[in-house]
Amino acid sequence: METTVYPREPQVLKELRDATAKDHFGRSPMAADPHASQFMSMLLKMMNPKRTIEITAIDTNREFYEIGLPVIQKAGIGHKIEFIESEALPVLDELLKKEANEGSYDFAYVDADKLNYWNYHERLMKLVKVGGIIVYDNTLWGGSVAADPATVGHRGGAVTQSTIQFNKSIAADPRVDISLAPLGDGITVCRRIY
Repeated sequence: METTVYPREPQVLKELRDATAKDHFGRSPMAADPHASQFMSMLLKMMNPKRTIEITAIDTNREFYEIGLPVIQKAGIGHKIEFIESEALPVLDELLKKEANEGSYDFAYVDADKLNYWNYHERLMKLVKVGGIIVYDNTLWGGSVAADPATVGHRGGAVTQSTIQFNKSIAADPRVDISLAPLGDGITVCRRIY
């Protein structure tokens, strides 16, 4: 981190990370790992996407978005972000009602409720173009996906089982090339083949 990540981290990302690291609203910090963020930043620079969708920009709690809003505005990118206060699945379904949206996104990032990852995947496979990228965060879920169920503690239960099933399903999905990178809590990068 001290050698390859923090020295190259843009100041606004550091400010956003610091703001998010505070325990707001009694919840643990909700932010992508700096290693994973650096990797996705490089990926996006190589792709130069014109249209992206981030499931974390669709949330039922606007307060989480408001934490980062001052930093977003300071960075001068507020006009590029449309925050939608809603459950994500209805928003994706609404997008799919417009035929022009099918295959129109270059990149999607999912860091949302893990129980719906496969539901998000099915919808994003229609929204993201062939050759486009979908990145799923937390696919190692604190290592619990590979641990003995008796030892996973608070990271066990329904989310662990759902994440295990998602990982198996995505690995078997012939519509995508995949790579699970053990950065942060695990990110799975999918490239839509067809």
